[in-house]
Amino acid sequence: MGQTDGWGRRVLLAAAGLVGAVGVASAAASSHGDSRNLGSIAMICLAHGPALLALALAGRGRLLRFAGWILLVGTALFAGDLAVREWLGHGLFPGAAPIGGIGLIGGWATIILAGLTGRMR
Repeated sequence: MGQTDGWGRRVLLAAAGLVGAVGVASAAASSHGDSRNLGSIAMICLAHGPALLALALAGRGRLLRFAGWILLVGTALFAGDLAVREWLGHGLFPGAAPIGGIGLIGGWATIILAGLTGRMR
């Protein structure tokens, strides 16, 4: 594993922790008020934080690492747009949440591709 590869794994690992923490905090905050946005943020983050963790730890394959980055960007755009809407009253930019959602689907599709092609190492 090269130096760049180790850096990418560490970033994905740290991002997994951050996404998981945001998920738990959003779930807690949503229980104190009527907020569909916070509940959605919690659901997305709590689903994708463990996926990022698994991808960071799973292997050295470029395709899996690429899937992790796609999931990370998708999560940031989707959950970030909902969070900005919740607290500032406007989105990140037009289409941020749908673009993030497409990224999430693309990340999972990339994992499928890695599994079908055997490109996991």
